[in-house]
Amino acid sequence: MEAWYLLYCKRGQLLRAKEHLERQAVNCLSPMIKMEKIVRGKRAEVSEPLFPNYLFIEFDPERIHTTTIAATRGVSHFIRFGALPAIIPVNVIIELAQHPVQMIHDPQTPYPGDTVLITEGVFTGLQAIYSEPDGEARSMLLLNFLNKQVPQSLDNRQFKKL
Repeated sequence: MEAWYLLYCKRGQLLRAKEHLERQAVNCLSPMIKMEKIVRGKRAEVSEPLFPNYLFIEFDPERIHTTTIAATRGVSHFIRFGALPAIIPVNVIIELAQHPVQMIHDPQTPYPGDTVLITEGVFTGLQAIYSEPDGEARSMLLLNFLNKQVPQSLDNRQFKKL
């Protein structure tokens, strides 16, 4: 009888495992989210797995043995409770498939009004207030000099959110 199970995949090989399992006629689900974050100094919208390294699969263990699944490229092991692989309730899978997560923001990405710490350059060690993006790879920060806020444009790699 077919049921849903949870696999743990090797680091960075979730898509490879999914591809190889789908070739074996195994139904796979890996909910994805869109996230806005800073990648290589630029703000970007990226798509990432909601549960990194975890893959929900549906198959019949009497038709395809669990060792065949576990030996698939990219798969590390089944999530188990005791000796048997854990069975995921169908209603959980339905909720994950029908209600995709909306666009979320990376907690490390600064937004206007956030306090940041400058980590590189002339102003290293100073705290500033994030004002706005200034192009793709730079941002405007408000520095406090002699009780006056002075705008300064810095590379996104030169500061981090506190």
